Amino acid sequence: MHWQRSLKTIRTWLTPGLHIKRWLLVVFLGISFISMGATYLLRELYMDTGYPSIIHWLTLGFLPRPLRALALGLVGIGLTLLGLFRLNQALLAPFTRPDKDVLTEIYRHHRRQQGPHIVCIGGGTGMPAVLRGLKAYTDNITAIVTVADDGGSSGRLRSELGLLPPGDFRNNIAALSEAEATTARLFQYRFHAGTGLEGHAFGNLYLAAMAEISGSFEQGLLESSRVLAVRGRVLPSTLELVQLVADVRDDAGRLQRIRGESLIPKLGNGRQIHHIYLDPEAPRAYPEALRAILDADMIVAGPGSLYTSIMPNLLVPEIKQAIQASSALKIYVCNIATQPGETTGYDVDDHVQALTRHAGRGLFEIVIANHTWDKTPPPGGQSAWVPLPKRQPMHYRLVTADLRNPEQPWRHDPQRMGQVLIDLLSEHSGQRIPRLL
Repeated sequence: MHWQRSLKTIRTWLTPGLHIKRWLLVVFLGISFISMGATYLLRELYMDTGYPSIIHWLTLGFLPRPLRALALGLVGIGLTLLGLFRLNQALLAPFTRPDKDVLTEIYRHHRRQQGPHIVCIGGGTGMPAVLRGLKAYTDNITAIVTVADDGGSSGRLRSELGLLPPGDFRNNIAALSEAEATTARLFQYRFHAGTGLEGHAFGNLYLAAMAEISGSFEQGLLESSRVLAVRGRVLPSTLELVQLVADVRDDAGRLQRIRGESLIPKLGNGRQIHHIYLDPEAPRAYPEALRAILDADMIVAGPGSLYTSIMPNLLVPEIKQAIQASSALKIYVCNIATQPGETTGYDVDDHVQALTRHAGRGLFEIVIANHTWDKTPPPGGQSAWVPLPKRQPMHYRLVTADLRNPEQPWRHDPQRMGQVLIDLLSEHSGQRIPRLL
């Protein structure tokens, strides 16, 4: 109906946002209505007796009416602009710094809010590099994180408090924080002494405290994002305390079952991972994670541990189904180096085939891989550079680039990674997406 469309238009028009011209128009209309009201009041008061001489002079009654309207209009516009300018200075004074251009910051904030909706799926130390690279282009980033971690500080909090393991959430919140350098140093700090504190990361304890204060882990994540000025969201793939289970094959071809995310790389070292599972097998997905996937313009999985960081998210049935149903550009980012106990001897295509065995063919239409390697092997002794496939892939598009971090060439460089992803999204959407940081 017409009235419903009109109501929707008004509601959309009044939705909060930057929209400076829109709100200036609202201010102008408000002043105009006040002026008309004052005019009618003066007319009512002095209709019979005539206006006093001071009103005559204040309204420039001695000038011809066209000139009078022009002069009063110019004075009104000048006073309004001066007032708005001074009000803006007064409101922003507590938040501005002498080394920052306020107008530039406002423009960048507005453009980032209007940026593409991007979902990153994974965990571990790989995904923060992608988040750092993408937050220069948009604030509409959702990181969907595995909850299968059961080792270290996260594992202790999980077993003692029944919390979702906070470690991967901590890493990604720090990566998306406005004050990333300070937040990362604080969140990654580990206590080296103290009964019960030794080995714990401060960020894990902070998230555990937030979960207790707010009443739930997911609400604690939301509150933490507000406190730390996080550009985007960090969400769990599921709220259930899942355990990762792997069947590994030894040299004799026998299968052995390993339970626990932290044990799979250790006990599986030297063996081939045949298949991994979640226990319970079909946990319910977190609804906000599903909504983010279905609303996304681009979905990025990886980089990170293939079997213990990326795959656990895709083993949540509803997450996989949402990715399949999404119209977004879907990209898998392959690691630069192999991981002992998980992907020893793998090339790029082996990574993709492992995804296919567990999540089905064609889940990701583009695969990004590094094409330049250092002469020296990556640290760790058993690690090696991940080679490109020997044959041209048939079921996905392979995109290669130099993705190495100059200081740690076995890890991805955030700026290079972000640029490649945004270039692919621009090509897919037909729209240029500017870098704003």
